[in-house]
Amino acid sequence: MQKIKTALLSYGMSGKVFHAPFINFHPGFELVGAWERTKKLIREDYPTVKSYFAIEALLEDDVDLVIVNTPVETHYEYAKKVLLAGKHAIVEKAFTTTVAQAQELAALAKEKGLKLAVFQNRRWDSDFKTVQKIFSDEVLGEIVEAEFHFDRYNPLLSPKQHKESANSGAGILKDLGPHLIDQALYLFGLPKAVFADIRITREHSLVDDYIDILLYYPDFRVRLKAGFFVREPIPSYVIHGKKGSFLKPRGDVQEDDLKLGKKPNLDTWGTESKSKEGILHTQINNDVFIANIETLQGNYYDFFEGVYQSISNDTQEPVTAQDGVRVMQIIEAAIQSNAQKKAIDL
Repeated sequence: MQKIKTALLSYGMSGKVFHAPFINFHPGFELVGAWERTKKLIREDYPTVKSYFAIEALLEDDVDLVIVNTPVETHYEYAKKVLLAGKHAIVEKAFTTTVAQAQELAALAKEKGLKLAVFQNRRWDSDFKTVQKIFSDEVLGEIVEAEFHFDRYNPLLSPKQHKESANSGAGILKDLGPHLIDQALYLFGLPKAVFADIRITREHSLVDDYIDILLYYPDFRVRLKAGFFVREPIPSYVIHGKKGSFLKPRGDVQEDDLKLGKKPNLDTWGTESKSKEGILHTQINNDVFIANIETLQGNYYDFFEGVYQSISNDTQEPVTAQDGVRVMQIIEAAIQSNAQKKAIDL
């Protein structure tokens, strides 16, 4: 197996938790190192890798794939440098800060024959994979409405300055919003129009921390919500069809397990508690059916396997640059809608 030499553009929480464990575990990748500006931490976890003093040193090294896991406002600048250096790239969400930037990166990767994937890892959450199966099995009948939530209770501002300063990449719309938007587009496709209410609710906050986005499809509606003042959570996924409903709480355990230092595997990884099972209430063969539905296993490994296959066998990336463009189209439309207080046609 040809190993893909991979480097990170930072080794903070995302590098330590979401990327390095899977790159190190997957037999098709070799973790080469990370660009570390001040704190030199990666060698504490991976003693044989490199800690680069500058992005130029990293890009000049024998590296095949670079993970752009820096603050959102830097994604475009760094991803462009990576592609111009002839390296494949994974870019975290939000992909960029504008549609134009996303389109330029997609075109540049295509021009250079490079793979460019967006790290929308929540497609491989156990809860969303279960929602996806319910939808694809068509047990709810024709969809009438769906509502996806990414709710938290955390009134305190983040200690990370880039998350709370008024910059082009900050705010919940470009933090949690891309997860919800990508999942909606993955299931339902691009909507016809977007309406959005974007607010600041935390004391002293300079960035948006509440979103309520309504996606208009010809025959149904999808609502996406995220905020920091939900102490008693409601189901994170609610889908109503003309035959029945499916309600599912958020229950994926991968992020929490990774933060505890647990290492991914291919057997028990991403297995939810039975207490988090969703409830299906519908009609099957003219009989009313109501039951808890076993949650599918989640695993972010599958994203990295998709990236490996795309580079090694020239298959499509697991989340394409065009997927990233479409998410940015919704984000831009949401900003415009909030400013004009009206629905924006796509």
